[in-house]
Amino acid sequence: MPNNRRRLEGRVVRNSMDKTLVVSVETTKRHPLYRKVIRTSKTFKVHDESNSVPVGAKVKIVESRPISKTKCWALEEVLEMPELAE
Repeated sequence: MPNNRRRLEGRVVRNSMDKTLVVSVETTKRHPLYRKVIRTSKTFKVHDESNSVPVGAKVKIVESRPISKTKCWALEEVLEMPELAE
């Protein structure tokens, strides 16, 4: 049986809440009349049980059951960790 949950990729923009990340997902689409490519971004609150993902990491998130009033996405995997500045 296939898993039909939506999956998105984005960057972590905030991790200050307990067990919650704020992930920004950027999408592009073409304007119907002017044919210019428009870039839009949307933020999602994502459940992170381990509290281990830093700001700037690229992650894959998956749709889940409602965990709180505003949180219905869960962290599936970390695709890329940010480089640490020295």
